[in-house]
Amino acid sequence: MKKIDFDFDFKSIRFKLWMYFILFAVILVGLIWLLQVYFLDAYYEDMKLKETSAAAFRVMRAFENATDIDDIKSEINDIGTSSDTYIRVETGDGRILLTPMYNGLMQLTLYNTQASQLRNLLNESELPSVSRVSENSNRSKTLSYATYLYKAFDRTGQVDPSNSIVLYMFSPLYPVKSTVSILRTQLIYITAISLILAFSLALYLSGRISHPIRSITDSAAEMGRGNYGVQFRGGQFSEINDLADTLTNASRELEKTDMYQKDLIANVSHDLRTPLTMIKSYAEMIRDLSGDNPEKREKHLSVIIEETDRLNNLVTDMLNMSRMQQRKIVLERTDFDLDETVRTTLSSYEILAEQEGYLFSYSGVGKVMVNGDEAKIKQVITNLINNAVKYCGEDKVIQVSLRRIRGKVRCEVTDHGQGIAPDEINHVWERYYKSSTHHVRQTEGSGLGLSIVREILSLHKAGYGVESELNEGSTFWFEMDVLKTKPQKKQN
Repeated sequence: MKKIDFDFDFKSIRFKLWMYFILFAVILVGLIWLLQVYFLDAYYEDMKLKETSAAAFRVMRAFENATDIDDIKSEINDIGTSSDTYIRVETGDGRILLTPMYNGLMQLTLYNTQASQLRNLLNESELPSVSRVSENSNRSKTLSYATYLYKAFDRTGQVDPSNSIVLYMFSPLYPVKSTVSILRTQLIYITAISLILAFSLALYLSGRISHPIRSITDSAAEMGRGNYGVQFRGGQFSEINDLADTLTNASRELEKTDMYQKDLIANVSHDLRTPLTMIKSYAEMIRDLSGDNPEKREKHLSVIIEETDRLNNLVTDMLNMSRMQQRKIVLERTDFDLDETVRTTLSSYEILAEQEGYLFSYSGVGKVMVNGDEAKIKQVITNLINNAVKYCGEDKVIQVSLRRIRGKVRCEVTDHGQGIAPDEINHVWERYYKSSTHHVRQTEGSGLGLSIVREILSLHKAGYGVESELNEGSTFWFEMDVLKTKPQKKQN
């Protein structure tokens, strides 16, 4: 039976998503409880006050348009009935001018106490209206509201109560306890349903998100164990799919890198073993056979020296490569003529043209000054030409050219060989990389030529690249900034 793992990661995406959804649901339901249950009384009173103020404004408008107090009686009755409000109009000293019908009964003394209290508040207040909420013996509440319909003043500037007209409005505040009780019961169901839905949705979404991530993690662990052919699978989300695709591409590249690393070890081993074997063999021949024969001894010693030089070159290239990658080599920058450097480099290949039939052509642009380490740039040109010689076509033609491009000078080395496959072109700059295409000449080298080219040009912050098509040949190039030369003054 499969063992069940009860461990739970509280830092996992699944747990945190689940907690966030539950927390969001709890906060949302809590706000509903707070607003609908605990703030309902205050909200109801505020709403009732606004309705009463609006009804008072309608009465004031009707009073302004009326010629007699009796003209607005029917209007006040309609307003009171529609707004569930008892309305009465008095003078400022308490004489009742208008008491409309309210629920079919004359309301003469029901709100006298409230009206007296409001009258005192209105006289003492600087505001145009006053309001208060009162509670009687049976715990029923009433909203009382008062404002001046007409304010008269005496000669001293004080309010003249006998000639002022005050509007009183009384609106019962019905008990909301029963409403709150109903809401509370409903909210209990809403809370339970909301939490269940939030829990289910959080569990579902967290699983949909975390499952592909766990799958990617397992695949990454498999890749870490050396299985680079693993396939990363995403889920239902674009970001996770992009991550899976990126890791799949990385896995493929690591697989290629692992293959290149194995080839590197094999190539280095071969490059070291061959000269060592030759040195040992010829040393034994000198000891056993040609020690007393000067002619043979010199011939065998020459081979030992050549193989030793080959080993020395290999070690030197590897050491220089390591130094350049660690940025321990300091460039000795000078201003020099790149055209002259290319011509000087090509002159050393004349013996190869004479003995093996290679054809070197050069197309220059005249004197072109650049700034850099001339010795290192010459090494770049040499390595590119050596690479072209190694992989050129049957015509044995190598073309070298310089041309100006927007303030830069580009050096190109072109061969007519088999070219480079599209899936291999990004790897030609790697150490000990060997193209799958066949080359014409078996040149002896360290296998680091193009890698050294890349590192030198990177130190110069120069652009470089390769353009190649199968069966058409390849063009390796690099670019450097052209120095601006000051115009010379004419001699009189």
